[in-house]
Amino acid sequence: MSTIVSPSLLSADFLNLGKDVSMVNESQADWIHLDIMDGVFVPNISYGLPIVSQIKKTATKPLDVHLMIIQPERYVEAFQKAGADILTVHLEASTHLHRTIQQIKACGMKAGVALNPHTPVNQLEDIIRDIDVVLVMSVNPGFGGQSFIPNALEKVKKVKSLITATGSQCLIEVDGGVNLETGQQLVSAGADALVAGSFVFKSDDPVATIQNLKELKA
Repeated sequence: MSTIVSPSLLSADFLNLGKDVSMVNESQADWIHLDIMDGVFVPNISYGLPIVSQIKKTATKPLDVHLMIIQPERYVEAFQKAGADILTVHLEASTHLHRTIQQIKACGMKAGVALNPHTPVNQLEDIIRDIDVVLVMSVNPGFGGQSFIPNALEKVKKVKSLITATGSQCLIEVDGGVNLETGQQLVSAGADALVAGSFVFKSDDPVATIQNLKELKA
Protein backbone atom coordinates (compact mmCIF):
# COMPACT_ATOMS: atom_id res chain seq x y z
CA MET A 1 0.00 0.00 0.00
CA SER A 2 1.33 3.43 -0.90
CA THR A 3 1.66 6.05 1.81
CA ILE A 4 -1.49 8.00 2.64
CA VAL A 5 -0.82 11.75 2.41
CA SER A 6 -3.00 14.25 4.28
CA PRO A 7 -1.94 17.87 3.60
CA SER A 8 -2.75 20.15 6.53
CA LEU A 9 -4.65 23.30 5.57
CA LEU A 10 -3.32 25.00 8.70
CA SER A 11 -0.40 26.06 6.47
CA ALA A 12 -2.58 27.05 3.49
CA ASP A 13 -3.12 30.62 2.26
CA PHE A 14 -6.40 31.59 3.92
CA LEU A 15 -6.94 34.49 1.54
CA ASN A 16 -6.90 31.93 -1.27
CA LEU A 17 -8.21 28.88 0.56
CA GLY A 18 -10.40 27.71 -2.33
CA LYS A 19 -7.36 27.70 -4.60
CA ASP A 20 -5.35 25.61 -2.15
CA VAL A 21 -8.22 23.13 -1.69
CA SER A 22 -8.45 22.80 -5.47
CA MET A 23 -4.71 22.11 -5.61
CA VAL A 24 -5.08 19.30 -3.07
CA ASN A 25 -8.08 17.96 -5.01
CA GLU A 26 -5.98 17.74 -8.17
CA SER A 27 -2.98 16.21 -6.41
CA GLN A 28 -2.35 12.62 -5.34
CA ALA A 29 -3.24 13.46 -1.74
CA ASP A 30 -5.61 11.01 -0.08
CA TRP A 31 -7.15 13.15 2.66
CA ILE A 32 -7.37 16.82 3.65
CA HIS A 33 -6.21 17.42 7.22
CA LEU A 34 -8.04 20.06 9.24
CA ASP A 35 -6.63 21.15 12.62
CA ILE A 36 -9.30 22.49 14.97
CA MET A 37 -7.86 24.36 17.98
CA ASP A 38 -9.76 25.97 20.85
CA GLY A 39 -7.07 28.02 22.60
CA VAL A 40 -7.62 25.93 25.75
CA PHE A 41 -6.38 22.41 25.04
CA VAL A 42 -3.64 23.94 22.90
CA PRO A 43 -2.24 27.50 23.07
CA ASN A 44 -3.61 28.58 19.72
CA ILE A 45 -6.93 29.14 17.92
CA SER A 46 -7.35 28.01 14.31
CA TYR A 47 -10.75 27.79 12.61
CA GLY A 48 -14.07 26.16 13.32
CA LEU A 49 -17.24 24.66 11.90
CA PRO A 50 -18.11 27.34 9.30
CA ILE A 51 -14.71 26.94 7.60
CA VAL A 52 -15.01 23.15 7.61
CA SER A 53 -18.45 23.45 5.98
CA GLN A 54 -17.08 25.73 3.26
CA ILE A 55 -14.11 23.44 2.56
CA LYS A 56 -16.49 20.47 2.27
CA LYS A 57 -18.32 22.20 -0.59
CA THR A 58 -15.28 22.03 -2.86
CA ALA A 59 -13.19 19.18 -1.40
CA THR A 60 -13.14 15.93 -3.36
CA LYS A 61 -10.98 14.14 -0.76
CA PRO A 62 -12.15 12.92 2.65
CA LEU A 63 -11.88 15.50 5.42
CA ASP A 64 -9.46 14.28 8.11
CA VAL A 65 -10.50 16.43 11.08
CA HIS A 66 -8.22 16.62 14.13
CA LEU A 67 -9.90 18.10 17.21
CA MET A 68 -7.41 19.74 19.55
CA ILE A 69 -10.15 20.84 21.90
CA ILE A 70 -11.40 20.04 25.39
CA GLN A 71 -14.59 17.98 25.73
CA PRO A 72 -14.65 17.00 22.04
CA GLU A 73 -17.77 14.91 22.59
CA ARG A 74 -19.81 18.14 22.59
CA TYR A 75 -19.08 18.70 18.91
CA VAL A 76 -19.10 15.25 17.31
CA GLU A 77 -22.48 15.63 15.59
CA ALA A 78 -21.70 19.20 14.53
CA PHE A 79 -18.50 18.16 12.77
CA GLN A 80 -20.29 15.27 11.07
CA LYS A 81 -22.87 17.75 9.73
CA ALA A 82 -20.04 20.07 8.65
CA GLY A 83 -18.55 17.29 6.52
CA ALA A 84 -15.92 15.42 8.56
CA ASP A 85 -15.19 11.91 7.27
CA ILE A 86 -12.54 11.03 9.87
CA LEU A 87 -12.81 12.59 13.32
CA THR A 88 -9.81 12.35 15.65
CA VAL A 89 -9.96 13.30 19.32
CA HIS A 90 -7.13 13.51 21.83
CA LEU A 91 -6.82 10.79 24.42
CA GLU A 92 -5.73 13.49 26.89
CA ALA A 93 -8.90 15.55 26.27
CA SER A 94 -11.48 12.77 26.51
CA THR A 95 -12.61 11.70 29.97
CA HIS A 96 -14.88 8.99 28.54
CA LEU A 97 -12.93 8.06 25.45
CA HIS A 98 -14.72 4.82 24.61
CA ARG A 99 -18.09 6.58 24.68
CA THR A 100 -16.76 9.32 22.41
CA ILE A 101 -15.45 6.73 19.93
CA GLN A 102 -18.88 5.07 19.88
CA GLN A 103 -20.48 8.47 19.32
CA ILE A 104 -18.19 9.21 16.34
CA LYS A 105 -18.92 5.84 14.74
CA ALA A 106 -22.65 6.17 15.34
CA CYS A 107 -22.48 9.36 13.26
CA GLY A 108 -20.99 7.37 10.37
CA MET A 109 -17.45 8.73 10.62
CA LYS A 110 -14.16 6.91 11.07
CA ALA A 111 -12.78 7.40 14.57
CA GLY A 112 -9.25 8.43 15.46
CA VAL A 113 -7.36 8.91 18.72
CA ALA A 114 -4.39 11.29 18.95
CA LEU A 115 -1.49 11.03 21.38
CA ASN A 116 0.60 13.98 22.52
CA PRO A 117 4.39 13.48 22.55
CA HIS A 118 4.44 12.73 26.31
CA THR A 119 1.55 10.22 26.30
CA PRO A 120 2.64 6.56 26.48
CA VAL A 121 1.39 4.13 23.87
CA ASN A 122 0.14 1.63 26.45
CA GLN A 123 -2.79 3.94 27.18
CA LEU A 124 -4.22 2.76 23.85
CA GLU A 125 -4.42 -0.90 24.91
CA ASP A 126 -8.11 -0.88 25.81
CA ILE A 127 -9.24 1.17 22.80
CA ILE A 128 -7.00 0.06 19.91
CA ARG A 129 -9.48 -2.48 18.52
CA ASP A 130 -12.29 0.09 18.43
CA ILE A 131 -10.62 2.82 16.40
CA ASP A 132 -9.68 3.39 12.78
CA VAL A 133 -6.69 5.72 13.20
CA VAL A 134 -4.01 6.41 15.80
CA LEU A 135 -2.57 9.89 15.29
CA VAL A 136 0.94 10.11 16.74
CA MET A 137 1.92 13.72 17.35
CA SER A 138 5.59 14.22 16.45
CA VAL A 139 5.48 17.84 17.64
CA ASN A 140 3.62 19.44 20.53
CA PRO A 141 0.20 20.32 19.11
CA GLY A 142 -0.84 23.90 18.55
CA PHE A 143 1.40 25.40 15.88
CA GLY A 144 2.58 24.49 12.39
CA GLY A 145 6.19 24.51 11.25
CA GLN A 146 7.70 22.91 14.36
CA SER A 147 10.72 20.61 14.45
CA PHE A 148 10.21 16.85 14.43
CA ILE A 149 10.58 15.05 17.79
CA PRO A 150 12.77 11.97 17.06
CA ASN A 151 11.15 9.84 19.81
CA ALA A 152 8.07 9.66 17.56
CA LEU A 153 9.85 6.94 15.57
CA GLU A 154 9.99 4.63 18.60
CA LYS A 155 6.40 5.53 19.38
CA VAL A 156 5.26 4.51 15.91
CA LYS A 157 7.04 1.17 16.32
CA LYS A 158 5.29 0.61 19.65
CA VAL A 159 1.89 1.41 18.15
CA LYS A 160 2.62 -0.96 15.27
CA SER A 161 3.49 -3.74 17.74
CA LEU A 162 0.29 -3.09 19.67
CA ILE A 163 -1.79 -3.24 16.48
CA THR A 164 -0.16 -6.52 15.48
CA ALA A 165 -0.56 -8.03 18.95
CA THR A 166 -4.25 -7.14 19.22
CA GLY A 167 -5.30 -7.80 15.63
CA SER A 168 -6.50 -4.21 15.28
CA GLN A 169 -7.08 -2.90 11.77
CA CYS A 170 -6.36 0.75 12.56
CA LEU A 171 -3.94 2.93 10.63
CA ILE A 172 -1.01 4.88 12.08
CA GLU A 173 -0.98 8.56 11.12
CA VAL A 174 1.80 10.98 12.11
CA ASP A 175 1.56 14.77 12.33
CA GLY A 176 4.40 17.24 12.89
CA GLY A 177 7.69 18.09 11.23
CA VAL A 178 7.06 15.75 8.30
CA ASN A 179 9.32 16.11 5.26
CA LEU A 180 10.88 13.59 2.88
CA GLU A 181 13.59 12.61 5.37
CA THR A 182 11.41 12.24 8.46
CA GLY A 183 8.58 10.86 6.31
CA GLN A 184 10.80 8.05 5.08
CA GLN A 185 11.87 7.25 8.64
CA LEU A 186 8.26 7.20 9.80
CA VAL A 187 7.06 4.97 6.97
CA SER A 188 9.94 2.60 7.64
CA ALA A 189 8.90 2.52 11.32
CA GLY A 190 5.34 1.55 10.40
CA ALA A 191 3.40 4.74 9.67
CA ASP A 192 0.57 4.43 7.15
CA ALA A 193 -0.39 8.10 6.80
CA LEU A 194 1.59 11.35 6.91
CA VAL A 195 0.25 14.81 7.68
CA ALA A 196 2.29 17.59 6.08
CA GLY A 197 1.54 21.29 6.31
CA SER A 198 4.30 23.82 5.75
CA PHE A 199 6.42 21.26 3.89
CA VAL A 200 3.69 21.04 1.25
CA PHE A 201 2.25 24.55 1.11
CA LYS A 202 5.55 26.42 1.37
CA SER A 203 7.23 24.29 -1.30
CA ASP A 204 7.81 25.54 -4.85
CA ASP A 205 5.61 22.80 -6.28
CA PRO A 206 3.08 21.49 -3.73
CA VAL A 207 1.61 18.90 -6.12
CA ALA A 208 5.08 17.39 -6.73
CA THR A 209 5.84 17.50 -2.99
CA ILE A 210 2.65 15.56 -2.27
CA GLN A 211 3.58 13.04 -4.95
CA ASN A 212 7.06 12.60 -3.43
CA LEU A 213 5.53 11.88 -0.02
CA LYS A 214 3.04 9.50 -1.59
CA GLU A 215 5.88 7.48 -3.14
CA LEU A 216 7.65 6.83 0.17
CA LYS A 217 7.79 3.11 0.94
CA ALA A 218 8.90 1.05 3.93
